[in-house]
Amino acid sequence: MTVLGVLRGQTLEKLKIKSFPTAKRQEGVFDFLIKTHEVMFNPESYSFSYTNDYQKYQGVNTSGRTAQYTLTRSRQLSLKLIIDDSSAIAGLFAGLSSVGPFSRTTVHDRVEEFLNFTARMDGEIHAPRYLRIEWGDLLFDCRLESVNVNYTLFSRSGIAIRAELDTVFVEDIEESKRLKQENKTSPDLTHARTVTSGDNLPLMTHRIYQDPKYYMQIAKANKLNNFRKLQTGTTLKFPPIINK
Repeated sequence: MTVLGVLRGQTLEKLKIKSFPTAKRQEGVFDFLIKTHEVMFNPESYSFSYTNDYQKYQGVNTSGRTAQYTLTRSRQLSLKLIIDDSSAIAGLFAGLSSVGPFSRTTVHDRVEEFLNFTARMDGEIHAPRYLRIEWGDLLFDCRLESVNVNYTLFSRSGIAIRAELDTVFVEDIEESKRLKQENKTSPDLTHARTVTSGDNLPLMTHRIYQDPKYYMQIAKANKLNNFRKLQTGTTLKFPPIINK
């Protein structure tokens, strides 16, 4: 958080990873089936990669080929997550058992929790769960493609007290949303926007739906008690509008 953010009274928003049992990733109906993982430290940066595939065939006795388009691969989101237990007090307790009056969850335990949450097969659906990453204006439906776990700091007894997780998430869009997205940028897709100075709800609604009249539906969807006074830095969701 910046000094300016502190002065304005903004709270630090942590990156969250939500997991769902179905590709539709529905919220508000069966919320008890949704699991949420909040990172220990927000990433310093994240990056997207975009890949187009072209036909590789080249004719015999030719010096080149026409790059014939085949497909566009799903976007990939790369970010580094840190799990750190290297403070002086934490180091004293590193490696203690998970039972007793001084029980402690170790860095290794928390890495395992992350892997269970994102990478390993869920017995109910026989596959890793469907994920959604939320942070600021980042709203990314995905599955975990890969994660490299690097233990980089250890206590005197050899217990890991810091781990760096280099993750790659591949975009996973529910079929009906994907078809709309391939046609055009659609107001029928869910968007997330961060409130900036001077924003108001009708204006933000107009940017998404090209019509400000849906602002009351957006206020209800975000459970806003006073939609006339939006707090700078707040992230609002703009879901698909029914019967536009």
